[in-house]
Amino acid sequence: MLTVSMATSSRPVKRSSAHAPVPRRAHRAATPPAELRTRDADRTRLAILRAAMVEFADKGLGGARIDAIAERAGVNKRLLYYYFEDKDDLFLAVLELTYDDIRSAEQALHLETADPVDALRRLVAFTWQHYVKHPEFLHLLNSEHLHRARHLKRSARIREMNSPLIQTLGDVLERGRRDGVFRGGIDPVQLYISIAALAYFYLSNNATLSTIFGRDLMASKAMAERLSHITEVVMGYVLRD
Repeated sequence: MLTVSMATSSRPVKRSSAHAPVPRRAHRAATPPAELRTRDADRTRLAILRAAMVEFADKGLGGARIDAIAERAGVNKRLLYYYFEDKDDLFLAVLELTYDDIRSAEQALHLETADPVDALRRLVAFTWQHYVKHPEFLHLLNSEHLHRARHLKRSARIREMNSPLIQTLGDVLERGRRDGVFRGGIDPVQLYISIAALAYFYLSNNATLSTIFGRDLMASKAMAERLSHITEVVMGYVLRD
């Protein structure tokens, strides 16, 4: 009996497969790290937004179709609705992205450290060139104008994104005033609206203006002349006599 008992106790105990520990490698493969899941979600959301930007710019809010946006982004329509409640919610997110794009690019101008005259010239040139390179921005604004800014009025971020630019422009104007090169009493909001309008109107109404005046206003020479004109108009207003 003693021999049998010893032999039995020396055998390795087999565990049932139901209680076997999960290999660490297999567990990691089944559950991606939170950071990886977050990056994937961010990439998917951005892909949807970029696809929606093209669709909305081309078709407007009314003509854009969620099916087309999902197909362009390469995602399931149900996944699109996971990130965005409805088409209006998606349109607002696209508008915020377009403003974020231009405000982020403006930071590379380093207006806060540039000579005031040079800083203002940089801002005028940048605004013009950004509108030329990103016609979708103008199309999206046109669409939002038709809806009387009802989407932007819901945004908690729009003012936060635009306020730093106005603050920086105000600082540039004040530095120029102290240096004796800019006249005083210039409202930075009014000035920026004028800069944007001088570029925006020309580009958004180019088809009708070219037809009315019988000139190709998108020709290279005409475009260069327009930037020069905008710059001289703005600087003529700001510089002291």
